[in-house]
Amino acid sequence: MKNFQLITAGIDIMPLLLAIKRRPGLWKADTYLRDYPQGPFAQIESIMLRFPEKAVLETEAELKDHLSKYDQHESIDHPAYAVLPEARRLVMGVMARVDGERLGRVMINKIAPGGLIYPHSDTPAHTAYYSRFHLVLQSQPGVVFRAGDESTYMATGELWWFDNSQEHEVINNSADDRIHMIIDVRTSK
Repeated sequence: MKNFQLITAGIDIMPLLLAIKRRPGLWKADTYLRDYPQGPFAQIESIMLRFPEKAVLETEAELKDHLSKYDQHESIDHPAYAVLPEARRLVMGVMARVDGERLGRVMINKIAPGGLIYPHSDTPAHTAYYSRFHLVLQSQPGVVFRAGDESTYMATGELWWFDNSQEHEVINNSADDRIHMIIDVRTSK
C-alpha cells in the first residue's frame, strides 16, 4: 500500500481511553471541526489537544496584521491536552518513534456507528510540511478508511501513517464508536 503504512501495533491505549470515558464533556468542549461550514467533519465529535490558534478578525486591517505574523504550521496546546496527560505520553512516544522534529495538530476524533468523515484532501502546504499519523484508540471491523484508491482497516492499538494529500474518507459500518488520535509530526526525513 502506498497511501497507508502500519508503523507499529500493540500500543497500550487503555489509560487514555479510560481517561476520556471519565471525562465525556471533553467531546463537547470544542466543536470547531464539526461546525466548520461545508467541512467534511459534520458527523464527528473531537477533542482538540493541539490546534492552530483560531482568530476572529473583523476588519481587513486586523486580517492583514494577523497574516503578517501567522505561522500556518504552528499549533498551540488546548486545555484538554493538560487534562489528559495520558495523551501527552502517547504523543511523545509517537514523536520519538518517527524521529519527530516539530509537533503540529493533535486531536481525537470519534465517529459514531453509521457515521462518516466525508471525502476531502488536506491542504498542500500542510501535507508537504507534516506527516499524518493515526493512533487507533477504538475500532471494530466494518470501519473503512479510504485514501486515494486504497482502503484499509486500522485496529485498536495500531499506529499508522497515511498520505492525507490524497482524497480520503472514513465510514464507520461497525456497531461501535471509531476513535482515533490524529497526530501531525514534522519528521527529519
